[in-house]
Amino acid sequence: MSRNDQVLTVEVSGSRTHYSLREVCERGGCHAELVLKMVSYGIIEPVSGPDRDDGSWEFDLPALVRLHKAMRLQRDLKMNLPGLAMSMDLLDEVDSMRREIAQLRQRLQQLAPERDFD
Repeated sequence: MSRNDQVLTVEVSGSRTHYSLREVCERGGCHAELVLKMVSYGIIEPVSGPDRDDGSWEFDLPALVRLHKAMRLQRDLKMNLPGLAMSMDLLDEVDSMRREIAQLRQRLQQLAPERDFD
C-alpha cells in the first residue's frame, strides 16, 4: 500500500435480519450439506447456536457474508474444509490486526499531529 492508501473496514453489528438454513442456501447458492459442514468446522455459526439439531438454525448477515467469502476461497484455491477453516481464522486475525493498527495510528496522530506515522 502506498502512503495515500487507506484501509476501510466495515463492521456489521446489530443486524436483526436472520436467515433460515434454506434462505442461506438460496442466497449462498449452495446445498444445506455444505452449510452444515461449514458449521461443524466453525467456518460459520448460526445465531441460535450450534447445539440445535432440529434444522431450525438461523444465520445473521455476517454469517451469510462469511459463507460467501468461504465459498469464494474454496472455489478459487480449491481448499478442503479444515484448510478453509484455518484460512478464515487467519484472515479474521489479519483484519483484527489491521483495525488495531489503524486505531494506534490514529492515537499517534492525535499525540503528534505534525509527524507522519504511515
